[in-house]
Amino acid sequence: MTNAKVITKSFKKSKPSQKIQGQFDEKTSLQNKNRNDSKQSMLVTLLKRPEGATIEEMSTATDWQKHSVRGVMSGVLKKRLKLAITSEKEERGRVYWIAL
Repeated sequence: MTNAKVITKSFKKSKPSQKIQGQFDEKTSLQNKNRNDSKQSMLVTLLKRPEGATIEEMSTATDWQKHSVRGVMSGVLKKRLKLAITSEKEERGRVYWIAL
């Protein structure tokens, strides 16, 4: 038998400090915030209007680029949320709205 020492580490389970715990509480409250003020909900609100919305109007409202607005309409609103989005060419350009 060898005379080697066995080194063991003891891990002390401790509760997070109050400062750290406060940060977790803030993060959780931010995640649980009302999602009615999200950019995606802005798009849905614009599309639910009787007059609909153009890509330019949606881009300005969300501060997104035009290709991002098109991507969200195609990927999230149509495919994931299964919303029926229709469009029509008008004087102000192509206008999109949610068909109810």
